[in-house]
Amino acid sequence: MNVANLQLEGLLMAVASINHVLVRKGVLTTEEIDIALRKAEASETGEERSGGMSASSRDAVNFPIRLLELANQCQPEADMPSFSKLARMVGQMKEPYNDQM
Repeated sequence: MNVANLQLEGLLMAVASINHVLVRKGVLTTEEIDIALRKAEASETGEERSGGMSASSRDAVNFPIRLLELANQCQPEADMPSFSKLARMVGQMKEPYNDQM
């Protein structure tokens, strides 16, 4: 596997872990994190940003956001699923974009 991919994997899991700590400490709620992630995804899939992008490129851009969304849905007091399990879940929840229907 490419070293950059492993670095991104580690970074995503670190951000997911930090999000859980922020929720446990009462700094943010899971809903606030979810809203922020949904806004990020909407921004990345908006026409300005993704116009002309292939579906696979849009999936690549949105993958980290969707992985963090799934991690955010896990109970903060529970163990975080592994990166590979979260990645598999992202693939299972993927829906076609409007221009693919």
